Amino acid sequence: MKWDWSAVSGFMPQFWEGLLVTLQILALGSLISFALGLVWALLMRVPSRWVTWPLGVVTEFVRNTPLLVQLFFLFYVLPEWGLTFSALATGVFAIGLHYSTYTMQVYRAGIEAVPVGQWEAATALNLPLRRTWTAVILPQAVRRVVPALGNYVISMLKDTPMVMAITVLELLGQARLYSQEHFQFTEPLTVIGVAFILISYLASLLMRALERRLAH
Repeated sequence: MKWDWSAVSGFMPQFWEGLLVTLQILALGSLISFALGLVWALLMRVPSRWVTWPLGVVTEFVRNTPLLVQLFFLFYVLPEWGLTFSALATGVFAIGLHYSTYTMQVYRAGIEAVPVGQWEAATALNLPLRRTWTAVILPQAVRRVVPALGNYVISMLKDTPMVMAITVLELLGQARLYSQEHFQFTEPLTVIGVAFILISYLASLLMRALERRLAH
């Protein structure tokens, strides 16, 4: 096997296109998963089974079915019901929704780890419930769960190639397209492999920096 640098340079335009799409999916999917996960965690604390039971069923279903099945369902089945979205939007939402069921459990653990004395102090100060959550409970809970959330960011990154199944050309999709057109597989696949490693490393550094900042 001979390494061909001309294949690397030839793949670069498509690499940058795929990288941009991958980063969009990762950034937007992370925001959706973090936001929805927090919403689910808070709703699961509502003292009503009419809220917690259906939500529990839905989140368990999403968490225990393959992401690929969810991608196909959203992209191919929803249009039959009159709901049509672009492939990229579908991929972003599917990844965000799927991982929100995991971040929900992370938030739940963080909230439950807040000492009972904090709740009692907020009650003693006669703080409104909304103020108790936003000023006392959530800031402490979030600081505890940043490392776990960072792990899910890395997991989401590694799952971004799945959107290739619904025609989104992210990194792997672009590498596959280039390889099939030029019959050169080693170089583009190696390049995107290195890219995934570097993005994962940078993401972990970012989450560590955020963790240190929140600790102060």
